[in-house]
Parts: sequence; structure tokens; C-alpha cells
Amino acid sequence: MYTHSNQYKTAGAPAANAKGALVMLHGRGGNAANILSLAAELNVEDFALYAPQASNNSWYPYSFMAPDKQNQPALDSAIEVIDILVQLIIAEGIPAEKIYFIGFSQGACLTLEYISRNAKQYGGAVAFTGGLIGEQLQPENYTGDFGGTPVLITTGDPDQHVPLTRVEESVEILKQHHAQVTLKVYPGRPHTITMEEIDLANQYVFV
Repeated sequence: MYTHSNQYKTAGAPAANAKGALVMLHGRGGNAANILSLAAELNVEDFALYAPQASNNSWYPYSFMAPDKQNQPALDSAIEVIDILVQLIIAEGIPAEKIYFIGFSQGACLTLEYISRNAKQYGGAVAFTGGLIGEQLQPENYTGDFGGTPVLITTGDPDQHVPLTRVEESVEILKQHHAQVTLKVYPGRPHTITMEEIDLANQYVFV
């Protein structure tokens, strides 16, 4: 079972004069360069961009709803990679309330899991097709207060990897910690990111 190294790609503005930072998490089989290319469609022209790279192009080996121990130690390692990166961004002078997150599929699940385990006022977060991770959700894992942080979650129904029931469960937990959550469900949409979802991200999060 694998763990992750702290490898990431950067792009965009230098941290010293950036308007904010965006942490971008690729999906299973994707890579850092691939998710970075999405920034061209987002209102993040003056942001410092950071895209961690998963070992084996996968953040954890099994479904996000597999028994918890099956995805360890990869999942804990992935959470740690993001936390180390967030601390680095803060050390570079960008405060948490100007840090944003975006992820697709496995990266969307990881985005929601990280911010919910470490809830505070962030700039915002976008989860393109994802939910909180675990065979059963453990509310005690999620601490802190989002202070109104905007979070956009989009998904297809049905989706071959992410059941809508888990997405809805995740929305409720984020709301309990005072995130301002927008959920958009697309009937019959394939497992992808559409231009409409990108437009919603710009409307609700990258404003």
C-alpha cells in the first residue's frame, strides 16, 4: 500500500503578489498538469496555483465508500500532503481565508474530506462530483467552523462512482459546520466536468 510524496506543480501568480491561492486536486488516473489546465476556465487570473501529484495517479486505491482500512495508509497520506501544502501557502503570506480548493471525482472527495476535517473560513471550494470519504460517515471526524465559506458541489444522477445519497449526506455535514453550500445535480450527466459547472464555480466561488 502506497503513501504520497510532497510533489506538486505550481502555476499562476507568484505567492508574494497573488490575490489568493488555489489548491487543485486531480482525479484517479489524472495528474497535476491535467487539473492545472482547468484554471484557464476559472476566474483565477491573479491566483497562485498549486496542484499536488498523487503516487500512481491515485489518492487512495479503492472506492471512496470502501471500508476505511482498505484505503489506508494512502488516504491519511493524501490528507497530510494537502495539509503540508496549505501550511506552506500560509507561510508564503496567503491567509486561509484566501485559500481556495477545487477537485474532480477522487480529487473532489479529497477536497471535501480535507476541508471538513479542518473547517475554517477559506476562500471557497468546488467539488466536481464527490462526497465525504468512508464506508459510513463519522461526524466526529469533522471539526471547526467554515464561517460561511462558499462551497459548490456538482454531480450527475446517477453517477457510476458517487451515489447522490452520499453527496446529500456530505452537504448536510458541511452545512452543520456553517459552510454556504450550493448543490447542483444533473440528471443523466456522464462522469465529467461540463462548461455549465465551470460557469457555476465562477458564479458562486471565484467571484
